[in-house]
This record gives sequence, C-alpha cells and structure tokens, in this order.
Amino acid sequence: MAGSQVIVISIDGSPSARSEMGKIGVHETGIRIMEKKAIFYSIKVENVKSQAANIIKQEMLSLGGEAAVSRDVLNFSRKKSDVLLLGTEKQFRELIVKLSRQPFGLPLLSQQIKKVLSNYQKRDFKLSSKGHTLQLGKRTLIMGVLNVTPDSFYDGGRYSNLRKAVERALEMVEEGADIIDIGGESSRPGANRVEEKEELERVIPVIKKLSSRIRVPISIDTYKSGVAKKAIDAGASIVNDISALRMDEKMAKVIESSGVPVCLMHMQGTPRNMQRNPRYKDVVNEIFAFLRERIDFCEQAGIDIEKTIVDPGIGFGKTVLHNLEILKNLDQFKSLGRPIMIGVSRKSLIGKVLQLESEERLEGSLASAIWSMTKGASILRVHDVRETKRAIKMVEAIAQA
Repeated sequence: MAGSQVIVISIDGSPSARSEMGKIGVHETGIRIMEKKAIFYSIKVENVKSQAANIIKQEMLSLGGEAAVSRDVLNFSRKKSDVLLLGTEKQFRELIVKLSRQPFGLPLLSQQIKKVLSNYQKRDFKLSSKGHTLQLGKRTLIMGVLNVTPDSFYDGGRYSNLRKAVERALEMVEEGADIIDIGGESSRPGANRVEEKEELERVIPVIKKLSSRIRVPISIDTYKSGVAKKAIDAGASIVNDISALRMDEKMAKVIESSGVPVCLMHMQGTPRNMQRNPRYKDVVNEIFAFLRERIDFCEQAGIDIEKTIVDPGIGFGKTVLHNLEILKNLDQFKSLGRPIMIGVSRKSLIGKVLQLESEERLEGSLASAIWSMTKGASILRVHDVRETKRAIKMVEAIAQA
C-alpha cells in the first residue's frame, strides 16, 4: 500500500490559509481560529534597551515564537540591541498585549508593532482627487510615462511636439494606462535644471488638451510648486515629486491647499549629481526611514496622509546593487502603510544587468514590473503600457486562481 502524499504548500496570507483549510473540510469556526496561526511574520525592532530586549525575548519564547538579540544583551554588557521577532500573527497579537503591561518603554513599542503589522497587512487604498477615484490594491495600476522633454533618457524628443504628446497619451489610455504622468524636465543622471517658465511651456498645453479628452487622472511630474499649481489648475490631479517636497519649500502648501494626492520619492542628491558615488550603510533601512520622515512631514504640514504614495526611487542616487537590493526587499516598504509606486522601466539598472541599450530593455522592464507587483507595488510607472498591462493581467489571473 502506498504511503500518504506529503507536500509543502505556500500560504501567503489569510485567503490562501482559508482556502487550504476549506479544501480539507475544516469548520468555519476552526478556520477563523487557525488562519492567524498559518501566517508567519519576521519583524525587526531597532535600538532596544537591553532590559527591554530581554523581556521581549522571554515573552516571545513563552508564546512559542522566537526573538533574536545580540548575545551581549543577555549578560547586559551591551546597552542596546536590535531585535528580530519571528512568529505567527496570533503570537504577535498576544505579544502586543503582554508588552503593553511591561516597563522600559514597552507599552509604546507594543503599539508601534501593532501599527506596523496593520500597515503591512493593508491591501486596499483609495485616492480621490478632482472627480477621479483610484482603487489601489484590488489590482495593480499602470502609470504611463509621457516625457515632453528633449533630453529624457529613453523617449527624449519623441513627444516634445504638442500633437505627438497628446496622441501618445491617448494611445496609452487605450492600451490600459490608469494614470498619465507628464514631465517637462528630465531627471536622468546628469540632467540640468530647467527654468520654470520653460517647464510650464512644455507641460501646460498638453495637460489642457488632455484634461478634456481622457477620463483617467493626469499626474504632473515636477518638484516646482509653481509648475504644480498651474498644472493642477489646468487639470492635473496628482503631483509626482522626485524630491518628496524638499526642493521647493512652497510645494507642501500647494499640495495641502489643492488636496491632490502626492507621490513622495527618495533621491540621494539631485539629478545632476545623484550618481556620483552614492553610498549607504543599509540602503533599504535608510530609504524606509527617509520615507517615514516625509510622511510625518506631510502630516505636520496639514496634508492628508491618506493621499500620499511612496516611491523608493530606483536609479535616483543608487548603484546597480543598491537598486537590486531595494527591489528584492520591496515588500518591507509596506510597513509604511502607504501605496508603493515603482519605476524601473527601461532604466540603466536593466541595461547594466543585461548589457543592453534602452531600446532593448523591454523584457527586463517587464520582469522588474512583475517582480515589483508581487512584492507589493500598487502602481507601476512604465513606458510600455500595453505590454505591461498584458503581463499584469496574466499574473493576476494566476494569483486569483
């Protein structure tokens, strides 16, 4: 008689946990009890006092989980340590309650763990602006890139003519773009700053033409408050700021008063100097801290943080290895609790990995987009809308099977 079939299965959240138990015939009450035991998390807590670290470890062990701390914390020869917590959702929920009753700042830490866990699990976001509503999370959205510049790294000069720009935007909408992102200043490495007057002359006519012809929202890719304000007046309903509101102190006021969503992107340096030997001790950790600070800044400036989007800024002050590490660990940014936008399309990262010029980087762009999608990206900023849309549709069909 043959033995029983044994197989390792993948459970990546409550839906798959419930599905597998349902196949077995588990009672609904049992499913509700056990589903949180089937989902495993690894949570890192930084810079914890030795006394608190020891308590955390003891409490997590008592729940059947694990907590990794510096060996020097156990004998108190080190004042502080990072803590790596390993456990199921059920164990973390119980740990939060236990830590809320402990000294050494652990009640506050318990609430931080609770918030991060909730942020990470958040799937659906809704962005509303000027008659447009974007539902993020139910499916991955595509932001079509429209550079009305003469010097962008991939499509510079192709759409600097008004008629061609409008035609390309309409084509991208037809191909499935959910957002059209219009930029009038190149942010490629080494690019020089464009004066506001010239940038306005490039983007405003295009926005005015498109705003009455397309039903999808228009995003203005700028870090200048004057350009953002006039673009919004002309019909734009999202601001995509590569500086995360740092390069123009008036930008925050424009965002707050207009009420439009804003994308906060990380960039080390400026486009002109960002690729001159970029350095990080821990690239993912440092970008995470930067984006968290920018979200806090928005809240203090009166901006509705429910209208913020984060972008780790692939290619903006990063080496190839930095970019690959960001993509590999992209899901960590879900802990911020905000939708993630990612732009890898046709970038030099792909060219350097595959040894290809920008015209030949479609396959690398699609691979990067799909990877980002499966790691939690809500918006993909791309040049190749039709091809990306088809790839996403296929992956979503597999995921929903």
